[in-house]
Order: sequence, then C-alpha cells, then structure tokens
Amino acid sequence: MTTRLVMPVINQAGLEAPVAEHFGKAPYFAIVDLDDNKNVLNIKTEMNRSEHAGGVGLPHENLLVLKPDMFIVYGMGPGCLRSLQNMGVTVLKAVGSTVNDVVNAFKAGKLAALEGGCQHSHQH
Repeated sequence: MTTRLVMPVINQAGLEAPVAEHFGKAPYFAIVDLDDNKNVLNIKTEMNRSEHAGGVGLPHENLLVLKPDMFIVYGMGPGCLRSLQNMGVTVLKAVGSTVNDVVNAFKAGKLAALEGGCQHSHQH
C-alpha cells in the first residue's frame, strides 16, 4: 500500500523544490508517493489551479481528487484546516525547507499535526 503526501511548493524541482510558506497561495503542489518502507515511488508536481491562483475552487478541494493520505504544510487558513479535518484528512506541520527534507522528517516520525490555522495572509 502506498502513502500519498501532498505539500505546497515554490517550483517544479521535484525533491529539491522549496516548500511554500502558505498552502493556498503556493504556485505548485508536490505529490509524493511512498511505498510500505517509506521509499519514494513517484513524485509529480501539479499547478495550483484554485481561485487563489486565478482559477476556480479552493486548493484543497482541487487536490482531494488526487486522493492524498495527508497534507504537509507550514501553514494554511483555519477554514481549510477545519474542512480537511472534518473530512478525516491528516494535516501535518512541515519541518525542513525542501520536499526531500520534509519527506525525510516524515520518515523519521518528526512531523506533528498542524495545530490551528494561520489567521493572516502574509508570509510566515
């Protein structure tokens, strides 16, 4: 069984992509699939096509079709966080600066649940 992680990123550099400060305003999202041993099976990048990026819908609604097991973020709005929690989706607080850093922290069990949403729209 695979585990699918989704995190906001600044560019399309795969495992070396910097993690974006705020979920909804990220230009891209990295989708990382891990095998049972937590080895990376696949990584792909999706553009943020939400209303925050000039598209339609909310970021998490657009990404739920990818069937993520969890989102890993530095921060997100309280409405988004509540919505995901109500749907039973795990949201973890990111540690590290790149996708690779975050994946390694996840593998090591160093990520905790995100507590509370960000109340402001500027960078963290």
